[in-house]
Amino acid sequence: MKKNADLRRAAPRADAKKLVRVTGLPAVAALFATAPDRVEKLFFDQGAKPRVGGFCAVLAQARKSYRLVDAEELGRVAGTILHGGIVALARPRPMTLFDPEAACAWAHEGRLLLLLDGVGNPHNFGAIVRTAAFFGLPRIVLSDHPAQALPSDASYRVAEGGLEYVELLRAAPLVPALAKLRRSHLVVGAAAEGGRPIASLARSERPFALVLGNEEAGLRPATLKACDETVTIPGSGSIQSLNVAASAAILIYALAMKR
Repeated sequence: MKKNADLRRAAPRADAKKLVRVTGLPAVAALFATAPDRVEKLFFDQGAKPRVGGFCAVLAQARKSYRLVDAEELGRVAGTILHGGIVALARPRPMTLFDPEAACAWAHEGRLLLLLDGVGNPHNFGAIVRTAAFFGLPRIVLSDHPAQALPSDASYRVAEGGLEYVELLRAAPLVPALAKLRRSHLVVGAAAEGGRPIASLARSERPFALVLGNEEAGLRPATLKACDETVTIPGSGSIQSLNVAASAAILIYALAMKR
């Protein structure tokens, strides 16, 4: 029992002490819709003012600050000029440790499970989360790969609110977790070459679990070996492979349609 309790415990709390900068109206609106208590401060410019009344009311009730600022100050707060006129400083959504035993219960939902093993670019990570949220994936498992991107200002911006609708879990280490996950899911690893065409992958009684790897190196050999199947998106041959975020969109759609 103690082992299972340890698996369910929250990941280290050090990250929760750092506020993330959530920029753009879609991302800020998703944050207020799902977890307004995580917002500590709000900044916005004149252009966004007509759309933030509800947000300000929530913060006023919680006795938290909000401010109308000029473009220069908003850029400093956001750390980027790509802020869409609004920035929320918020506590990040906590991540829990992945429990393969819990995945057995998830399997009854019949939904695709996504795992990332070393997707290092925060923009790619954010784009993948946005795609996952769009297709209704409830959770993503992040591996212990040293290059794996975690939620950041950039990924929150690119995800356009997706990080509020997809639960993130950490698997450490990943390969033993995949071995257990295969009891409940058909684990499919994505590779730039050498895998079977995604269209030829038949439906299974087990829901699919898709594993995507690092932008440069792909999936680690041990990770590939732990998968049930390896799939490749066929192309013309002119370009070796797609960007991992583009691949994710194609594969998530293809596998979600097979359930």
